[in-house]
Amino acid sequence: MVEISSNLLLVAFFLYLIATICFAISVTGRKWRDKQGDVTGNRLGMVGYMVTAIGFIFNVGYFITRWLAAGHVPVSNMFEYTTFLGMALTFAFLILYGIYKTNVLGMFTLPIVMLIIAFASVFPTEVEPLIPALQSNWLKIHVTTTALGQGILSIGFAAGLIYLVRTLDFNKRDKKVFWLEFIMYCLVSLVSFILIRYVFGLFQYQAVFQYVNEAGEEAEMVYHMPAVLGPHQGTPVSSGVMEPLLSMPVWLRSDDANTVLWSLGTGVLVYAVLRLLLRKPLGGAVQPLLKNINPDTVDEVSYRAIAIGFPVFTLGGLIFAMIWAQIAWTRFWGWDPKEVWALITFLFYAAYLHLRLSRGWHGEPSAWLCVIGFVIIMFNLIFVNLVIAGLHSYA
Repeated sequence: MVEISSNLLLVAFFLYLIATICFAISVTGRKWRDKQGDVTGNRLGMVGYMVTAIGFIFNVGYFITRWLAAGHVPVSNMFEYTTFLGMALTFAFLILYGIYKTNVLGMFTLPIVMLIIAFASVFPTEVEPLIPALQSNWLKIHVTTTALGQGILSIGFAAGLIYLVRTLDFNKRDKKVFWLEFIMYCLVSLVSFILIRYVFGLFQYQAVFQYVNEAGEEAEMVYHMPAVLGPHQGTPVSSGVMEPLLSMPVWLRSDDANTVLWSLGTGVLVYAVLRLLLRKPLGGAVQPLLKNINPDTVDEVSYRAIAIGFPVFTLGGLIFAMIWAQIAWTRFWGWDPKEVWALITFLFYAAYLHLRLSRGWHGEPSAWLCVIGFVIIMFNLIFVNLVIAGLHSYA
């Protein structure tokens, strides 16, 4: 059953790839003409939508079969949660595309879905029994609702990114272009993270360190990349491995911090190569493909996504989370790093809606906020989940 589940996810991934190609051609390719010679648009957009819907069905099939194999809802670790986040993002896209019929949204959204699934695949994929802390019906209620809310909010990021790439003047070297290129660099670093994990995995690199954990006890930590950042009071157990250049404090997961550092460094190299090849900012290279896109439409899509996703995330990430925290830990709130960043995410999107509705922040200011909001979500998913030790570290 686990193998069937994995194969269904793989099929979904490749169907999303095919759909991305269809959407890209629909945006950049030739237009169709009817018998009278009038332009009717490119039908590949609808083909891409149908392929995405079929891919989503396979994605749901993965989710159900893994649930049956595990005996519990598959959202209990980083692999399961991240793949569910990709599925939630696809679900949100299917709904919003059905309303707005914006092909460029598929060209930007589905690559993000594929990146999320590929990111998930670098984590252990084995089905494991739930630890006692997660054996509750609130697992499926809290975590799935949170991921669904984040998936819908992520559509706002895709639309906001489209708006900025479409409207910014890349001939200028101002702060707006700099920060948009920084977002592009972050996406390149995510791709680099996936690539280098697979590369070191092929060589089966492994370095074991003995260190002192946050409980003051001796423990072992396994590195799958050369250790630039070492564990707290760590000494290598494996022979012939790289000595760490820096030792991390006890509250940081040094192996994951080391992976993040490798990803950012590799991202710099890949981004530099792309800039040399294109001889222009990455956003400037994409902009000609979006010349026929109506900025007002994607601005409306970004707002609708936030307006729908915000209450869903509030329910899952705060209200349901506090109820479960009271049941599990006898307190509603404890300032755990994960709880703090859930609150920061809530406050940020609340501020977005306030500025949008009360202060008239439409267009470019709104798009920047959508992009920043996604950065907060990704920081919570990657850095807070992996690097900072806390009550949620088991995930």
